Amino acid sequence: MRCEIDRARFTNKAVLHCLRAPVGGLFRHVVDLANAQVNLGHRVGVVCAASGDALTEARLLALAPKLTLGLHRLPMSRDLGLGDFKAWQQVVSIANDLGVDVLHGHGAKGGAYARLAARSAKKQNQALRCFYTPHGGSLHYAPTTMAGLFYGALERRLETWTDGILFESQFAARRYASQIGAANCATRVVTNGLLASEFTLVECADTAADFVFVGELRLLKGVDVALKALAVVNRKRRATAVIAGGGPDAEQFKMLAQTLGLGELVTFPGVLAARAGFAMGRVLLVPSRAESLPYIVLEAVAAGLPLLATDVGGIPEIVTAPFGSLLPAGDVAALACAMEDALERPDAMRTGALGLRDAIRDRFTVQRMATAITDFYSGPHELQRAA
Repeated sequence: MRCEIDRARFTNKAVLHCLRAPVGGLFRHVVDLANAQVNLGHRVGVVCAASGDALTEARLLALAPKLTLGLHRLPMSRDLGLGDFKAWQQVVSIANDLGVDVLHGHGAKGGAYARLAARSAKKQNQALRCFYTPHGGSLHYAPTTMAGLFYGALERRLETWTDGILFESQFAARRYASQIGAANCATRVVTNGLLASEFTLVECADTAADFVFVGELRLLKGVDVALKALAVVNRKRRATAVIAGGGPDAEQFKMLAQTLGLGELVTFPGVLAARAGFAMGRVLLVPSRAESLPYIVLEAVAAGLPLLATDVGGIPEIVTAPFGSLLPAGDVAALACAMEDALERPDAMRTGALGLRDAIRDRFTVQRMATAITDFYSGPHELQRAA
């Protein structure tokens, strides 16, 4: 039986968050959670790899002074390799030196490091507790594939050193159960949150394009689908788009835009803050093939920006009737039809966006997210697992 921790005594604790790449929604989640936990009176630290762009680096530098347990940068590769053993041992050393009470791993790689480190660190500090938030990660792999079988087996093994798993959406919880199996530890769904300041309506620039994409430029995000749909729309009427972001498939998408004859109709401004990207388009495109609970959708809804999104992951937990409908992933014709409709009915799109904004205002807050997660650290986990 796992020991229970008195909830009332969970004050001024040392919490160390571990993630690999400080990018995307996972990074946003950790930054918000770390800041809120500091405000709740806890000592917090972060372990991560080097950042990949100036915007992320600025966010890390802004967070660092608040981290009384420090910001620790380690080499962490995306794929499995010999360097993982060294990184894991470094996380063990940091956890032991800091005497942390909680190790919280985020994403597949960060979750693996945290739980392997907890296995070793608990020999020195038996009170240490370890938690894991998948953020998609290994759950993106189909369980019938070799990768899915491998990562599924690894996840089941890592559960041995896991005190609790936090899911940021009901979808992620269901996905974990179907691919990995019923968790042999406590679990809880705590959705991502937004700051009150993010519910300020975005002002579109006078030169705004008809559509905008903001996010990581990789095939999983469906940017190729958006470009092909835009080409279909342009057979009937002129429509423009901004594709903001960076990623491994950026050059492939730029070449595709040229091949489709969209050279003068699509711009690629690079990595931008979400709201800066929102101001560059009148409708946000979220054509993802897979997601968990994407921040970009939450942020756009809070900003009152109309959006066209796919029916994947936890997006249906945000975009609900009667404020909007979702599209099948990978369907160029369906997206093109929705884009044409959005161009024809801008006022209706705006009305729906404002209604959805009001509907999520109290459901997704950083304060609620951080409090629920920090409460989960304190147990009692045996009761939570049975709930």
